[in-house]
Amino acid sequence: MPAQSASNRSNNSLRAERTEALIITPGREPGDGGAVSAPATRREQQSLQPLPIRLVHWLNAFFLILMAGSGLQILAAYPSLGPQGEQYRWYPFQGTPPPGWLRIGGWLAGARHWHFAIAWFFVLNGLIYVTYLLASGEWRRRWFQPGRDARNAITQFAYYLRLRSTPPQPDFYNGLQRLAYTSVILFGLIMVLSGLALYKPVQLHWLALLFDGYDGARVVHLAGLCLLALFVASHLVLVASHPRELLNMITGGKHE
Repeated sequence: MPAQSASNRSNNSLRAERTEALIITPGREPGDGGAVSAPATRREQQSLQPLPIRLVHWLNAFFLILMAGSGLQILAAYPSLGPQGEQYRWYPFQGTPPPGWLRIGGWLAGARHWHFAIAWFFVLNGLIYVTYLLASGEWRRRWFQPGRDARNAITQFAYYLRLRSTPPQPDFYNGLQRLAYTSVILFGLIMVLSGLALYKPVQLHWLALLFDGYDGARVVHLAGLCLLALFVASHLVLVASHPRELLNMITGGKHE
């Protein structure tokens, strides 16, 4: 009996050691002949830039080029702001059409066809983007939340101005990026609403009134284009200084 009890204790000890080894290396199966790393967590498996966001991003870049070029061709037909005979004095480019190399469409009617045809794809693309962010929860790490991001945005801005020697604590996006990417959605919405007011100023007169009439809608629409152009320019500068982000937007990237 004592010998049998010692044998049982030995077997129990051996089983406990094997169980402990499996707990220490959870990715390993008995008899696999080698160590396997633990299963990746959900965050580790998640792409930095999921496929739907990448597709929407590149389609949006294409649509914006066509929309901006055709919009400037439409502006060239009357390159002034304000009613004829009562043009706004504050606008410094009255009567000056945009450069020809920036325009798309060839003439007014052609540019209108391009502009309003692409506009529906632009709107659909934006709706898909916002819907995906909300449904997937991606908005939490991409959209600006004042309580979380305001201080970080100010710190990051100070770093860009060389008022600080070190950037704030790194995150998926810094506060300034989140502010920019959230603001550009609002700019896009205002561009769509002002564009509809210009497209159907009589049928949608109530919408035109929100912009102080047809001429006010033209001012807002052009101002929105300028803000989007500034966003794109700053975006390209920052991407050029961090080329890995461009690669992530092509391949998706992975969490390290």
